[in-house]
Amino acid sequence: MTFERTSPFNKLPHLPPEDGKIYDKEVLLLLAKAHSSLGKLDGISRKLPNPLMLVNAISLQEAKSSSEIENIFTTDDELYKAISTTDTQISPTAKEVLRYRESLWTGVEHITKHNHIDIQTIIRIYQNIKQTQTGIRSEHSNVRIIKGGKSITSGEVVYTPPKGDDILKELLNNFLAFINNDEQFDLDPLLKMVISHYQFEAIHPFSDGNGRTGRILNTLILMKKGLLSHPILYLSKYIINNKDSYYHYLNGVSSRGDWKRWLLYMLTAVDETANYT
Repeated sequence: MTFERTSPFNKLPHLPPEDGKIYDKEVLLLLAKAHSSLGKLDGISRKLPNPLMLVNAISLQEAKSSSEIENIFTTDDELYKAISTTDTQISPTAKEVLRYRESLWTGVEHITKHNHIDIQTIIRIYQNIKQTQTGIRSEHSNVRIIKGGKSITSGEVVYTPPKGDDILKELLNNFLAFINNDEQFDLDPLLKMVISHYQFEAIHPFSDGNGRTGRILNTLILMKKGLLSHPILYLSKYIINNKDSYYHYLNGVSSRGDWKRWLLYMLTAVDETANYT
């Protein structure tokens, strides 16, 4: 794997990673713990007489925190007012957060009906979040991940995603096969979610909104694999509280192939979030 942060990462390895990079004793112990916590959370949600109340509350908080990760801030008061007021009175940031929740429900509805994740659904989620008709970024797009700046002319470039229509198509096809085809890719479903999240962010298929789209996919993958009956894992709370580590460990996979630290980070996020919820 050749990585240069200022050049398109066109050699991004296909999934799955090599077994030796993910099957570590520390990872497996934490994986079992995270499964137990997630199972307890799902079991409780199944026993609730009206889970919709919990689902609505948590999905709104997930939308708020996932947007905060992208520096889109609003308050609980603004959100609850936005739900019950006219469109013209809603602040732009509150609108963005509510669009995230709508996009989450778009994905949940699709998974409930089809139990399959396809590129059309991913694009629809992204389009709803960003209020755009664009789709997968073209080979002419110039996308770089910047630290400490707001444009490609300021701050430090920490990552340049793959570039080229054929390259993106091949990577996305592999990504979707990894998620959907359990016969071809026989891997623990929780590990699949964690690994898939890195891969989606590394592919970076859209010009913007990849983080929020990817975090919605986390929930959809857990539901598809039968680990969650409802979208009630408030995962973005952990990420927003440990944001620097989130980006550090994402970058560690790209730059050093360090899957272990990423896996431990995300499994800890699942474990702690499931217990918190």
